[in-house]
Amino acid sequence: MATAKAVGPRLGVAPTCAALGVSTASYYRRCKPQPAALACRPSPPRTLPAAERTAVLEILHEPRFVDLAPAQVYAGLLDEGRYVCSERTMYRILEAHQEVRERRDQLRHPSYAAPQLLATAPNQLWSWDITKLLGPAKWTYFSLYVILDVFSRYVVGWMVAHRESAPLAEKLIRDTCARQGIVPGQLTIHADRGSSMTSKPVALLLADLGVIKSHSRPYVSDDNPFSEAQFKTLKYRPQFPDRFGSMVDSRAFCQAFFPWYNTEHRHSGIGLLTPYEVHHGLADQRIADRAQVLASAYTAHPERFVGGLPQPPARPTEVWINPPKPLSKDRSEKPDLVGSPQSHDLDPGEDIDTPNNSVCSKSITLSQLRALH
Repeated sequence: MATAKAVGPRLGVAPTCAALGVSTASYYRRCKPQPAALACRPSPPRTLPAAERTAVLEILHEPRFVDLAPAQVYAGLLDEGRYVCSERTMYRILEAHQEVRERRDQLRHPSYAAPQLLATAPNQLWSWDITKLLGPAKWTYFSLYVILDVFSRYVVGWMVAHRESAPLAEKLIRDTCARQGIVPGQLTIHADRGSSMTSKPVALLLADLGVIKSHSRPYVSDDNPFSEAQFKTLKYRPQFPDRFGSMVDSRAFCQAFFPWYNTEHRHSGIGLLTPYEVHHGLADQRIADRAQVLASAYTAHPERFVGGLPQPPARPTEVWINPPKPLSKDRSEKPDLVGSPQSHDLDPGEDIDTPNNSVCSKSITLSQLRALH
């Protein structure tokens, strides 16, 4: 800054600051005369005396007011026919004693770790949930239980019942595990914290089957995304009715929907393959057939493919529930940006232009600045 003040008036402020890497705003701000030091600010005449401030703090510390916000204390004192100070003054007094915080007596929820689950093949991770299907009249509904394989999105089991209960969920899980040939230690089942999901019969069944259970965090609605997405696909089908006339109607709809979902629905999350193909190991052959079709189309009309030989969408090799977040590197480890003053050294005779490469009225070199300095 001293060099800029010395040579700036002769060679031009803008090119000098650009050569030295100094902001012109900082240059002009430093050139202004500094104001004289302000004397101690006098206390405003409306400031409460120390004795009254102590009395207000004691009122805020009373057992009946200690868990209340200043607004509540202020209103309570007014209802008693007392006025000690304004609400803002209460905040000032609390801030002077480092007591500005959440004063209300509220339930503090503990910090729960997000479940991080990984699936690299079918029948490693299942997700199950229960949704309601509206019945024929108001306040009547049926419960749809669905168990979904997270890796393949294949619905391995489902059931429609009159109610949500742990014994029914226990039966569905047992029959589904037997049908899929699950062995102990192979499977993890994830669910939210509904009454059936956290029930003791279901927990004992999973322990007997050697299945690991996992639950969403309390008060977190997006820890079970795959089941929720499957329910949206179900309820946004054009054939999905506003209400089902009976249990028979709801089961008939599901008997048509789930075969379509498993064998015909090409899922965007698994490379536009069907859940059946991924679940039963047919995905690689399907992708190879698609690649051959695209190669034939490219050979016939290569000019239509600007990006070269097209490739079909690949199936995922791993699927996460709450994938781990990448560790952020320290800023000191980041490489310098290209073009920053720290990223390169200049030759002594190299011309320095302004940061935006605009043409200056005077071009200054580092050697000239050193000579002048």
